[in-house]
Amino acid sequence: MLQDILVLIVGIIIGIAIGFFAARYFMKKYIKDNPPINEEMIKTLMAQMGRTPNQKQINQMMKAMSKYQ
Repeated sequence: MLQDILVLIVGIIIGIAIGFFAARYFMKKYIKDNPPINEEMIKTLMAQMGRTPNQKQINQMMKAMSKYQ
C-alpha cells in the first residue's frame, strides 16, 4: 500500500519535471524560429506598404504592439 503511494508520487514528480523541460525546450525553439516583432520588422512592413516611417511612428507602433503581447 505504502509502496504504491510512493510510486505514484515519484511518477507524478518525474512527469512534472519532464513536462517542464519539454515545454521549456519547445518555447525556446518557437521563440528562436518566430522572434517577436522589433523595430526593424515594423520599418520593413511599412516600407512594403509604400510608407517611409519616422522614429515617432515606429515608437507608437512598438507601444501598440507591446500592449497586446
